[in-house]
Parts: sequence; structure tokens; C-alpha cells
Amino acid sequence: MRHARRRIVRRVTRLAAVGGLLLGTVMVTRAVASESPAAPGPRGTAGALAAPAAPLLDRLGTARTAGSWIGDDGRPVVAVTDRRAAAEVRAAGAAPKVVRHSTVDLESATAALRAAPRVPGTAWAVDYRANEVVVRGDSTVSAADWSRMTDLADGMDGAVRMERAEGAFTTRLNGARQILSTAGRCSAGFNVTDGGRDFILTAGHCGPTGSVWFADSRGRQQVGRTVRGSFPGDDFSLVAYADGRAGDGADVVAVGAGRGVRITGLGDPAVGQRVFRSGSTTGLRDGRVTALDATVNYPEGTVSGLIETDVCAEPGDSGGPLFAEGIALGVTSGGSGDCAAGGTTFFQPVTEALDALGLDLIVSAPRGAGGQDQRAGASAEPSAAATRGAVAPGAATPGSTAPVDGGVRATALLSRLSDPRNVGPGLLIVAGSLVALVASRWIRAEQDRRSYQRHYSATWG
Repeated sequence: MRHARRRIVRRVTRLAAVGGLLLGTVMVTRAVASESPAAPGPRGTAGALAAPAAPLLDRLGTARTAGSWIGDDGRPVVAVTDRRAAAEVRAAGAAPKVVRHSTVDLESATAALRAAPRVPGTAWAVDYRANEVVVRGDSTVSAADWSRMTDLADGMDGAVRMERAEGAFTTRLNGARQILSTAGRCSAGFNVTDGGRDFILTAGHCGPTGSVWFADSRGRQQVGRTVRGSFPGDDFSLVAYADGRAGDGADVVAVGAGRGVRITGLGDPAVGQRVFRSGSTTGLRDGRVTALDATVNYPEGTVSGLIETDVCAEPGDSGGPLFAEGIALGVTSGGSGDCAAGGTTFFQPVTEALDALGLDLIVSAPRGAGGQDQRAGASAEPSAAATRGAVAPGAATPGSTAPVDGGVRATALLSRLSDPRNVGPGLLIVAGSLVALVASRWIRAEQDRRSYQRHYSATWG
């Protein structure tokens, strides 16, 4: 009777182990299938999102306000010229700051600077926090030119501050290495569409209309041709895809190491906002918006209406995307400094470029649209840790349509093993089933050996 029970136990164990092997194999197969590049998710277009304090500024007017920014606590701060306006700002949930100069005063100062003789190597933008227009002159500006601009600023009732900048203000085009464009090396920005054809939005200084773009340095993989652009004045251009379509992943910008950021909309930034930039030379970098409506006098000409940031950039990064929280903000224009010592970088706003071109930004459709969720591998925003270290040069090709697989890789081991979408649970079941099979076979062999010893030991003596 005891032997019969043992046989039943062994059979049940073997059957359970075999069943576990089958179940674990199915789980592993499904998990692997779910980790492979998914089918393209739905894409769409988006309207521009307004800056946080824009409605408040519009209501109060330019004579009573002087811009806004994001405070250290994350709340919008609005500069106002009188106490009554301050009370209205406070009632709206923002923080007021009473200042001397209104938007009208600051715009008058910038208009006077723009009307003066052009001096290459200078740039200016409104510093809302300081309530001043800051004029910077790089190392190429002569002492005589700088003196003339200083005299002009002295007559503006304290609304202008003069600063010298290290390095030189240049566009971020690398003409020595023709990797992407026949006019030089740039970075693709965002994918846009007219509803029938798709295009790449990039910097205007990268090449004139007719420039041919390639995906490789040998000129064998043609991406498209520049069909429209504006530089100087503005700094954007439009590259028509050779086959008319951006392909899979049109709503994702690559940030290096196989990772991508899903673009879900477009908008205008706020001063103080944390932003990210990606480019083919220096990869993914982050910083803050320091000013809006900036003007830069490049050697090639003057560009106005730019976003000023403290994000670094280097030659070849031109045209690369500027974004935050998955919202497209701008494409890289130029600046000073580099990513070793830091610097200032200016961006062409995406909203202004698309308005001028009459096109729409290609974005990810809302979550769950078309019965699908967002694709794996693209996140709404890169992690803070990922932005501090440089991505290997050439690793990031913003606007790339290649599938991205990364996402956050620092998931805890326990959560990965417990996630039914991963291979961990299936592998655990397979391993446990194999152990059970081996153990049952070993136990049976050991029992047979002992039974054999007992049987023959009775005849030994």
C-alpha cells in the first residue's frame, strides 16, 4: 500500500513538472513577443499649447505687465507695474512681482537696438526676472562697436544691461563633415505634415532650398531635399522626404542609446522651464529657458524671436529638437560655448515655424486612441540622470524613424520578475519544473538502489 502511494506521488510530481514546463515556455514566448518592436501606434497632429501665464498677461495688457517665468517653487511669476495688477495676479493663483519697466518699455528698447546699425557678434533678449533687456557682445565685437552700443543703452532709462560673452555667437553647422546634408552636418528636428506628405523641420541655416540630405556619409541613403526655408530673419527649413512619408516612429525623437521620446504636442516655453535638447554631435542635454524673443546677429545675418537657454550645443547639433514633457518647443539655431565649458544656445520656436509654413506637427495620438496604448520604448520625458552624462557623439539622430527600444532600464529586479509581461516569471516556472523532474527521477533511482540492496543483502550471510 505504501509503495502504491509513493508511485502516485511520483506520477503527480512528474505531471506537475511537465505542466510547469509547458506553462513556463508559453509565458516566456509571449513575453519575448511583447518585447519585440511593436506595430506603429496611431499618430496625429496637435495645436499649440499656451504658456502657463499667457491668459493672465493677455488680460492685464502689456502696459501693466512685463513678462512671466516659472519660480523656484514651480509657480508662475508675473511681473506687474502696479499694486492693483499684483492683486489680480495673486487672485489668479500666480505670484506677482512689481517692477519698474513694462512690456511696452522693454519692447521699445529692443526696437531701438534693432533699428541701430547691425553689429555681428551681438545678441539681446529680455530678462524678465531682472526687468531688463540684456545685450551681449562676443569676442568678435570691436571696442568701438561695443562703445557705440553702450552709448545707445545709456539713453534707455536703465532698461538695458550690457554684458560681454566668451566665445562667439555662431550657427551650429559643421561644414567640414558632410554627414546629413550636402550643405554640411546638421540634426533633424521634428516630423511635420501637410496631410498628404511628411517633412523634417530643421534649421534654416543648414542649407538653402534644393539641398539634398542623406542618412549616411557616403551619400547612398537619400533622406530628402530642402524645399522651403527662412534664414536669416527666422531659422527654419523644410526637408521633404524622398518617398513622401516619415515612416514608423514619426512621433518619436531619438535621444541616443536606442532610446526615444514620444512627442505628444507643441507649445511655447516659459522662462525658467526645464528643457531638453538632442543633437547628432553631443546627444541629449538639458537646462533652463533663460529668455524669450531673443535676437542674435550671426555673421550670416540677424535672427529674431528666438528662445534663449543655458543648454549647451556644438557644431552639428543645428536643427535638433528642443522639448519638455513630450512637448515640441524649438529647433537648434546657434549660440556660444560648448558642452565642456557650457554656453548659451538659441532655438527657433516650432510654433512660429509651423505657422509660417502652414503645416502640422506629427504627434502621438492620445493614450488609448484607436484601441492602442503608447508603444514600448518611448517615454514622455528622459530621466534626469540620463541627461547629465553625454550621449556618445553620433548616437542621437533626432527625428529618426527607426524603432527605439530603451525606456527606463533601471527597473528593480523584483518588479521585473513579478511583471507578467517579462520573461522572469516564465523562466522561474521552467526552472522549478526542471528541478522537480530531476528530483523525482533522483528519488526514484535512490529508492530503487536501496530496494536492490535490501533484496540482495538478505542472501549475503
